[in-house]
Amino acid sequence: MSGDSLHKPVLLDEALGGLIRQTDGVYIDGTFGRGGHSGAILRALSAQGKLLAIDKDMDAVNSSQAQQLLTDDRFDLAHGSFSQMDEMVEQRQWLGKVDGILLDLGVSSPQLDVAERGFSFMKEGPLDMRMDVTQGESAAEWLMHVGENELIKVLRDYGEEKFARKIAGGIVFHREESPLETTAQLAKLIENIVTRREPGKHPATRSFQAIRIKVNQELDDIEAVLASSASVLKKGGRLAVISFHSLEDRIVKRFMREQSRGPVVPRNLPMPLDAKKPVFKCVGKAVKASVSEVASNVRSRSAVLRIAEKL
Repeated sequence: MSGDSLHKPVLLDEALGGLIRQTDGVYIDGTFGRGGHSGAILRALSAQGKLLAIDKDMDAVNSSQAQQLLTDDRFDLAHGSFSQMDEMVEQRQWLGKVDGILLDLGVSSPQLDVAERGFSFMKEGPLDMRMDVTQGESAAEWLMHVGENELIKVLRDYGEEKFARKIAGGIVFHREESPLETTAQLAKLIENIVTRREPGKHPATRSFQAIRIKVNQELDDIEAVLASSASVLKKGGRLAVISFHSLEDRIVKRFMREQSRGPVVPRNLPMPLDAKKPVFKCVGKAVKASVSEVASNVRSRSAVLRIAEKL
């Protein structure tokens, strides 16, 4: 997808099929993007249904799709991170009344397509990478002061980059001479450092992912929204999450597994009276894109959908 063009989001039918149980219910789309999921949810709801969408990207909030959907009385759109979902829901007096939450994680196609956003190593642009450009440090600003050991850890933990130490050293050496200000400068620097290539993958892919995750606090936000989901949902409400890389999916999988498991008590011992009961139950197995969807949209290749229901 590019610009404001409409597209079919990844795993759309599977996500909506698992999410919507009551067509007159209250739903949240935690990642509006360009409105693909929100539009589909509204089409599936009755006249009594309601949908709140959230996005930290002002370009998404101001997009033509958002303005079009805002003409629907059932729809509302909030600027902010989905980590603030419980506060937004409380303001609307919806706590414990929401029928479903949908989270489509990762970077939206328009963010990658617009060079000025600085997300893509394939496009020359300022080294920004912020999803919300109204606050926080850009990638260029962060790279100017981050300690070498912290940078190694970020590249290793968030990018699963084997050459984290060499890349971090190269960035620190370069910034002593001149700041890294564009995506092309950083991509070229990494390309010169990483001599062994992964088939079909640019040498800067993992580093750009790691820096983006750090700048936007993406994994912290995921942990926060998952933790608040139980208080937001009603009994029987569904949580549907689409992840695009193993770091995200690992967090979601662990959360759903832990929240759906009762206390582990040794055999032949009584259950403690204050034992914590399961909060969710997992619905089905993890869902991946079909062969035909991957053929029509390569981005769906790594997508994983997990669904849980509040008990």
